[in-house]
Amino acid sequence: MALLDNDKDVLPLSSIAELLSAKVRTLKMYEEKGLLPPKEVEGNKKLYSINDVKLIAFVHYLASVRKINANGIKYILEMLHNNMDEAHRYEFLGKVEKKLESLSGKDISDVEMI
Repeated sequence: MALLDNDKDVLPLSSIAELLSAKVRTLKMYEEKGLLPPKEVEGNKKLYSINDVKLIAFVHYLASVRKINANGIKYILEMLHNNMDEAHRYEFLGKVEKKLESLSGKDISDVEMI
């Protein structure tokens, strides 16, 4: 048994927004456009897993830094899901996560101001 279950839904959007230095409203907009993993409401909140956070961080990067629109992001996510098995998809998202760690919230907000 692993110590951590990266698929267990434990984080609300507000916590993810804080981790990503993003606004909750921005993440809710991604959710409304179908860019986040679909989740059912547990109690009063939708909860996301660590693996979901990696995907949400990737979506946020594509939208805020690379300025890709929702349709482009949907296409990229579809390509990831249709052309990679789960292990390779998480490996890819792990590499993206390492790249994103080099960007701070300030860097992203500076890009958004341009």
